[in-house]
Amino acid sequence: MEPIVKEEAQKEIDRFAGIPVYVHLETTNGAYASHFNAEAHNVGAFIRNAHVTYEHGKIVSTGGGYRVGLKLELGWVYAEGLTDYEVDEQNRLLMAGHDEQGRLMVALEISETPFAHEADYHE
Repeated sequence: MEPIVKEEAQKEIDRFAGIPVYVHLETTNGAYASHFNAEAHNVGAFIRNAHVTYEHGKIVSTGGGYRVGLKLELGWVYAEGLTDYEVDEQNRLLMAGHDEQGRLMVALEISETPFAHEADYHE
């Protein structure tokens, strides 16, 4: 993955607008939180292969990273804290946010084909 270049990432987001796609969205502070504070709560969200068609998407700078919002017919999907992205060999747009130590904090991925099953993903 490379650091996000806003204009290039926007073109990739636009490429998927108006067509049915699969979305993977994941956020976590994982076990990281409890390593620093035994009383901290681990939090996270995970959705894989949500089949959506978004009207348009937008990437904006938030100072320390980027927020990407995807406008759906009845609402929004968004991820904040994204720092890196790539288009992989399967033509999927993969975006992630990493902390100062390189640990994953957020991921937003868009694909015209389903992502691997969750069991495959965590192997």
